[in-house]
Amino acid sequence: MYPMMLSSSSPAMSLLDPLGFGRAACAYWVDTLQRGTLYLDVMRQRGNQYLEHIEKTKPNVLGFEAEVLVDGRELPRPVNYELLRILPPEGVEIDDQSRPFVVVDPRAGHGPGIGGFKPDSEVGVALRAGHPCYFIGFLPYPVPGQQVEDVVEAEIAFLRHVIERHPDVSEKPMVVGNCQAGWQIMMAAALEPDLFGPILVAGAPLSYWAGERGGAPMRYTGGMTGGSWMTALLGDMGAGLFDGAWLVQNFERLNPANTWWDKQYRLYANVDTEAERYLEFERWWGGHVVLGADEIQYIVDNLFIGNRLSTAQLVSSDGRRIDLRNLRSPVVVFCSQGDDITPPPQALGWVRDLYENTEDIIANEQTIVYCVHDTTGHLGIFVSGSVSRREHTEFTANMDYIDVLPPGLYETQVTSADKHADDDLIERDYLLEFQRREVADLDEVVQHRPEDDRRFATVARLSEINLGLYRLIGQPWVQAMASPESARFMRRMHPNRLGYRLLSDRNPLMSAVPVMAERVRRDRHPVDQDNVYRALEGVLSSGMSQGLDAWRQYRDGLIEQSFLMFYGQPMLQAMVGLQGDAHAPRHRPGAEPEHRRFIEQRRATTRAKLAEGGSHEAVMRSVIYVLGGAPASDERNFKRLRASRAELEPSATLADFKQLVREQFFILEHDRQAALEAIPTLLSGQGAEQIDAHLEHIEHVLAASGDLSAHAAERFERVRSLFHSARPGVEGGRSSAAGET
Repeated sequence: MYPMMLSSSSPAMSLLDPLGFGRAACAYWVDTLQRGTLYLDVMRQRGNQYLEHIEKTKPNVLGFEAEVLVDGRELPRPVNYELLRILPPEGVEIDDQSRPFVVVDPRAGHGPGIGGFKPDSEVGVALRAGHPCYFIGFLPYPVPGQQVEDVVEAEIAFLRHVIERHPDVSEKPMVVGNCQAGWQIMMAAALEPDLFGPILVAGAPLSYWAGERGGAPMRYTGGMTGGSWMTALLGDMGAGLFDGAWLVQNFERLNPANTWWDKQYRLYANVDTEAERYLEFERWWGGHVVLGADEIQYIVDNLFIGNRLSTAQLVSSDGRRIDLRNLRSPVVVFCSQGDDITPPPQALGWVRDLYENTEDIIANEQTIVYCVHDTTGHLGIFVSGSVSRREHTEFTANMDYIDVLPPGLYETQVTSADKHADDDLIERDYLLEFQRREVADLDEVVQHRPEDDRRFATVARLSEINLGLYRLIGQPWVQAMASPESARFMRRMHPNRLGYRLLSDRNPLMSAVPVMAERVRRDRHPVDQDNVYRALEGVLSSGMSQGLDAWRQYRDGLIEQSFLMFYGQPMLQAMVGLQGDAHAPRHRPGAEPEHRRFIEQRRATTRAKLAEGGSHEAVMRSVIYVLGGAPASDERNFKRLRASRAELEPSATLADFKQLVREQFFILEHDRQAALEAIPTLLSGQGAEQIDAHLEHIEHVLAASGDLSAHAAERFERVRSLFHSARPGVEGGRSSAAGET
């Protein structure tokens, strides 16, 4: 089967090939043939796995056992979604009194299960933390006629069911939405904010117009195809169904070096060890699903091209405005600089779209936390084991702490615990730290350009024109010719699907491959890594990868320049009615008169509560003031506060405690001077020993983060004087404590 080789140690071979190049070439040639055979066999297994997977009624790549609780097909507005309860693996203990944890899987061309794909996944992290865990997945085909709104309503119904299963838990479920599921969950939370606990959106494109020059090439796709008429055409050719393989193909085109070379060469070069990992990933990557034509049209028109979600322009069929400012739960946005599908500007641009400044966020009672990873790719955000062990573990462990953060904008950083003092208060290997940010700080990430807004607005207008022309002229003909049979044939012949099928056992030409592969495994001769020809192979592979990457950069640059030049033409903008617009192309709802009236009403309500309450309010107000506007910069202070909550108010629940923190923060933000001067009034009726105990408690909490800064120490001295002025028998104490620090 392989070339005859003389023993490398034979005298004859040494005489004929004194430098060993011939022996190295012969060994490399044998290894190359064997690796090629084994590689082809892995491709055959991949094809078989694909066919087996797509022929299942409920394909799923979940790595955990689960039971179906609610079948979305039985809801009043039926959908192809399901609510599953994750059964904890052996040895994992679940605390039914813990906050429920719900992972919503993205339906963006691939099948369900990616959030629980590995033990080190979002689901695995939640289970190890003792949370009851639920999973919202989907079936490969939509229910006829289902709409995006139906799916949103189904997710709301699922969440109600989860809450009903935990009547004794006061905390609302934590909900995780990956990629497409992220913006879908945000829509649901905007409609029913009271059902949601903290929300984690990972790699979710909420503001599709946003992006930096030289990156985010997918945002130009709508403009380069003339709008969404192509989406409508593919949906019509699919007889009302849209093949998710088209979406997967778009993802693959973003990185041709990885798609066409690196991923395959990695398997070929390490075929003895990489096969299992490769097949495991391909089971999900190749599990293409189908969307309804109406669903994908809604998504492309309203989110990708229209950018209406991040600007509060979406309205449900029953007249409810889908405004993300309605959210009352903390929102954690996790994104990465290495993500070319949902770069940070698209994940965070919605904050800038909705809010003029941080005061706007606070007035809307929103807590927004963001974390920008340096390198991981799109899938790595919710699949990578290292990310799950670090960022997702910290997000999950700190959700109660995030829930108590006062409204505002925060950036998080994950640091090693051993770098901090009081590491005995840190329960894990890492510490999640929070820093207050302003909306203006996001400009460095979002890189907003008004002239680009006008370009994307031009795309949206032109898309409406082209879609209207297609529906008038082309759609009747396409729909008349399309049939379920032709749609199935088109899906089978899609290049992404056909590649799996051709390299499977259903192709007679592959019948000899498993026999040859078995013979290779019985007599495998892997070449050493220091073989000169194997080293040369690696160099050539790197050159191929770099060449494809250079071509990608040239292609993306050409697309960007073409887009900017074409849609930046004043004449084209005038033809679609934009040059004469008095308003900015990107709608900002925060500037509307109704919103300003809301803020004024919020201030009036807060003003009325300045002197309401007692010692609990005085202590919390003081802690927040000294720490500069937040109850803590990391989990250590929160742990102190939570542990001492019983001393302040034994009957208070964690939810009551969180409400107390938020309320006192609002009061300080509204009028700091008046809020501080009201502290002695809040302490009236307290004895000297009680007041001293309150001061001791405050000092204990403040010490959790180490020594106070000079400014914080000055603030604490002011608080101390205010407390002393409230002691019985003290006269004139309030006047001595006056003055802003």
